[in-house]
Amino acid sequence: MTDATYIRGGVRKRRLIVLTGPTAAGKGTVEGALRERHPNIWLSVSATTRAPRPGEFNGIHYWFLDEEEFNRRVKNGEFLETALVHGMAHYGTLLQPVLDHIEQNIPTLLEIDLQGARRVKQEASRLGLDVVYVFIAPPSFEELKRRLIGRGTETPEQQAKRLETAKVEMAAAGEFDVVIVNDDVNHAANELWDVIAKEYDL
Repeated sequence: MTDATYIRGGVRKRRLIVLTGPTAAGKGTVEGALRERHPNIWLSVSATTRAPRPGEFNGIHYWFLDEEEFNRRVKNGEFLETALVHGMAHYGTLLQPVLDHIEQNIPTLLEIDLQGARRVKQEASRLGLDVVYVFIAPPSFEELKRRLIGRGTETPEQQAKRLETAKVEMAAAGEFDVVIVNDDVNHAANELWDVIAKEYDL
């Protein structure tokens, strides 16, 4: 892994941290524990066409867009990446807020799915972004299944689709710079902070 900072056009740049992992691996829980301790980290708010879950709010958890608005923004080139997840809903990362925070040298974190991370890899070089890719893995597939069923936010049909997707996603861990096993949320959050602190000289 190269140094976190580099010089381009005389300006000191920082890396973007991309966080992904299979559904129900606990990405959001780890990210939440991390930001409680380090509120200076900026987390990109993704856009999605799926309906809000109970307790989710527009602009805080996601930007909830209808298909027409989402597609308009895609055509306007406003996304860093987009993906159709589980064959059910579109997700995407709005580009300009990411660029703005990196320009201000604020530790910038994207929590996205596997497809999105792969799309960032395709776009990063063109956009001049230097990226660290972090994969949050469950201790085992059985534990992932227990967590998914236990949260009770999907129908049995949706759970089955997500579990099939999770099998594929878990096999992709080798594509990432860092793999963190989420067997304990606090420990996983500390490991993630170690990655960020190294990249940002914190």
